[in-house]
Amino acid sequence: MSKNSISIIKQLRKVIYSEEIISDYRMNEQDFTRKRKQPFCQVLLFMLNLLRKSMVIEIDIFLQHLNSKLDCHKVKNFTSSAFVQKRKKIKPEVFNYLSSVIIENYYVGSNQNIKRFNGFRVLAVDGSKITLPYTEELKTAFGESKNNTNTVVVQARSSILYDVLNRITLDSVLDKLEKGERELALKHSIQWKKNDLIIYDRGYPSYDFKYEHIKAGIDYLIRVQKNHSKIVNTFILSKTRTHIVDIFPQEKHVFTGKDYDKSVSIKVRLVRVDLPGGEIEILMTSLLDSQIYPASMFKELYFLRWGIETFYDELKNKLKLEYFTGYSIISIKQDFFCAIFISNLQSVIVNDLQEELSIKYQSTKLDYKINTNLSYGFLKNRILELLFKEAPLEEVFDELENLFLKNTIPIRLNRNNKREVGKYRNRIRPFVLKNQKDAI
Repeated sequence: MSKNSISIIKQLRKVIYSEEIISDYRMNEQDFTRKRKQPFCQVLLFMLNLLRKSMVIEIDIFLQHLNSKLDCHKVKNFTSSAFVQKRKKIKPEVFNYLSSVIIENYYVGSNQNIKRFNGFRVLAVDGSKITLPYTEELKTAFGESKNNTNTVVVQARSSILYDVLNRITLDSVLDKLEKGERELALKHSIQWKKNDLIIYDRGYPSYDFKYEHIKAGIDYLIRVQKNHSKIVNTFILSKTRTHIVDIFPQEKHVFTGKDYDKSVSIKVRLVRVDLPGGEIEILMTSLLDSQIYPASMFKELYFLRWGIETFYDELKNKLKLEYFTGYSIISIKQDFFCAIFISNLQSVIVNDLQEELSIKYQSTKLDYKINTNLSYGFLKNRILELLFKEAPLEEVFDELENLFLKNTIPIRLNRNNKREVGKYRNRIRPFVLKNQKDAI
């Protein structure tokens, strides 16, 4: 029972039941000052239980499950209306705080499960549109757009900073649809650390964006379009594998408020990656030393960015993020940050099982991984016992481990599935494939 995830869960229990979390994350000073049927910690636990059914049914499940497991401290009945009133008194950022508890206790020297690439913590940033319930309040707060069927939908823009090797979300933002991806990506800088390498797709390269990373001492790898600039065009025509160039701000660049002018250059390295179909990708990076970072490593390195693409699929189709439990701005943000926290908790538990997986499948041709979809289904209700201070932690943790290890799927490498661009635009509610049944 010396696993890192156990110590993280114990710390989460302390935090959830502390007086500090109440004073820091209640809306007003008078909130949660009197003893009621729903104390602060109980409201949090209820929201963490992957609420995807009717609220009345979810309340019944919550009460039945906890009261059947507890010998004392029975949970009192409450109505859906009472819950709605209570959740209004809790700041959505409380779930960011709970995620920070996971992050602070995961990236520690004693955790031998942390994965790195050439000494780097490999991160990826990507944005996505999140479809919200159609209300005038949400339309005003976040924005609207039309899908391919010309239907008006309310959407927000999310941005996530994601550790692709350890499957941990370090930071998340939910903002207006009109906000640019680069602007939101720079908000993640509060989580940048030494020896981070951040991977970006084609929507991010700009002089100012790269300059902010260099100023902070953070390395990056960005895919650029073939017509990105004259320098990139010249590099493509040269047919060389890699080349270091100096780039300057464009003529129309706005220098107001900047600590550089048009004479300040940035050294970047261009890398050509040949794809199996004959296409090429051009990557731009701050990793200039070709001896330490040979050009041959960048194809594998950039491919790691796919982890954040699959994470968004996980959020929308496995965690069912877009099945929101309310129509207010507060409830939307609570659901969004709550889903991020649950994903992080699932990841630290799964990461602790890698040694057991290696032993179990050491004689098989393929490597195996935990079935992510089913793992969330197993967390339903059991997350209450993990975080409820009166419940026996070791018992439910062992039960979860056994369920996770019994339900694995093979890792099939070098599969090439054609990406369906814009596949989410034609729908308002999430679509579940036939071979992926609901787990929660």
